[in-house]
Amino acid sequence: MKALFFPGCTVPVRNLNYELAARKVAQALDLELVDEPGFGCCGFPLRSLAVADSLLLAARNLALAGASGLPLVTLCSACAGTLAEAAHSLDHDEAVRDQVNEQLAQLGLSYTPGQRVFHFIRFLVTEVGLDRIEAKVVRSLKGWRFSPHYGCHYLKPSQVSGGFDDPHRPVTLKRLIEITGAESIDDGRTADCCGGGLLGLNEELANKMSLSRLKAAGDREVDGLVLICPFCNVMLEGQQKKIGKQFDLPIKVPIFFYPQILGLALGYSPDELGFKLNRVKNKELAEAFG
Repeated sequence: MKALFFPGCTVPVRNLNYELAARKVAQALDLELVDEPGFGCCGFPLRSLAVADSLLLAARNLALAGASGLPLVTLCSACAGTLAEAAHSLDHDEAVRDQVNEQLAQLGLSYTPGQRVFHFIRFLVTEVGLDRIEAKVVRSLKGWRFSPHYGCHYLKPSQVSGGFDDPHRPVTLKRLIEITGAESIDDGRTADCCGGGLLGLNEELANKMSLSRLKAAGDREVDGLVLICPFCNVMLEGQQKKIGKQFDLPIKVPIFFYPQILGLALGYSPDELGFKLNRVKNKELAEAFG
């Protein structure tokens, strides 16, 4: 099985552990992630300022992907949402598609309807399959407890995500955690926003939103929060120390990307999965599988 890998802007700079673990997981699941050096920004940062320019940036990437004939897979929820929404618009609005293709023609590119876009986690669920993943598990994480965090862009808008999970009561990440043998804990905040969209405008409010998420996980004494979005990581891990100081609270909630947890169950060591790059660590977990 092959898929075209879209790294995005944030993951290669701030979340190398996420990419490292995802590539290891893909290898174990016989999924070849094909790199395309011509990819650029997905267009997400421009969406609130220049919709047409954002769409053109996304369409350029989609046109490059279309030339490969492979589905496009990304680790970033913002990239996945932006590219999927762009593909949906281009597929369903011929006038917009013609206008965009007129501009892409200057680059020798053209968007052809039908390009499939997946978040890596969705690809695991719908294309690889839960049974196939479970069959590859070689050691159980029984006894460990994790709370899933879905983020905003993974399932919304639902008409673009295809309705493969409920955007208000999602279960796919819960099931993926349980496949490893670990317990998935619903702390009542699994579908909350991390506040990342506000960080550049109102850091205090953004931190307050993350605080409620971290406190919910901490109150349930989980072994870690499991994320699938680099922007959620910026808030829940990168801002965690600052949040503790701002609200004068002792907060220490270990943060993991889901491929790191799955990677342990697939037989990889913490070092192979980039655990040393995690800012807020769970030393007991790392030692148990080291």
